Amino acid sequence: MIDLHTHSIFSDGELIPFELIRRAEAIGYKALAITDHIDSSNIDLIIPRVVKAIEKIRPAVSIEVLPGAEITHAPPGLIPELVREARKLGAKIVIVHGETIVEPVKKGTNRAAILAGADIISHPGLISTEDLLLAKEKNVFLEITSRKGHSLSNGYVAKEALRFGVPLCINTDSHSPSDLITKEMARQILLAAGIDENRIDSVFENSKSLIEKALRRT
Repeated sequence: MIDLHTHSIFSDGELIPFELIRRAEAIGYKALAITDHIDSSNIDLIIPRVVKAIEKIRPAVSIEVLPGAEITHAPPGLIPELVREARKLGAKIVIVHGETIVEPVKKGTNRAAILAGADIISHPGLISTEDLLLAKEKNVFLEITSRKGHSLSNGYVAKEALRFGVPLCINTDSHSPSDLITKEMARQILLAAGIDENRIDSVFENSKSLIEKALRRT
């Protein structure tokens, strides 16, 4: 399993980074990104601490671990600045909290995330055709999620992304130990979202390509 969207105690997760990494390693994860919620109030506090934790533990674990961030409920006009700052502070994976149907995310967030060059839009909800085409053009990935509530729009996201050729990835949006999943469970979630068996491996490969891209960043 490659999971590029998880949360630690530095935002609203239950686990400190070391325990989150160890629990993921123990159930067979190959790679993990810690992407705590950030906005302008905490970006310079959280990202450096996650970066430090990962640098310390990386030699002692068998999985690839990446520091990241999830820009959450930011006004669309502030998203470009936050993406730039997150990368400058060391976030290798930058996610923007998309227009999920179960939270009052401001309209225009998906579009702003794409234009700002985020890596992933998490749970993008009923994303528009215009934004789908733009995401394809900019190579911004859309998330299929195992997170309850946010997963209600998985079927729509999968159908429309496949229709327009937008890259997909699957993540957990983990906040607690029980949220982590095996690769087999991820496969079942992708099937349940309406993705054909013969396309599932390409979704996993997309996550690998995101890691490769992230590691090339200086």
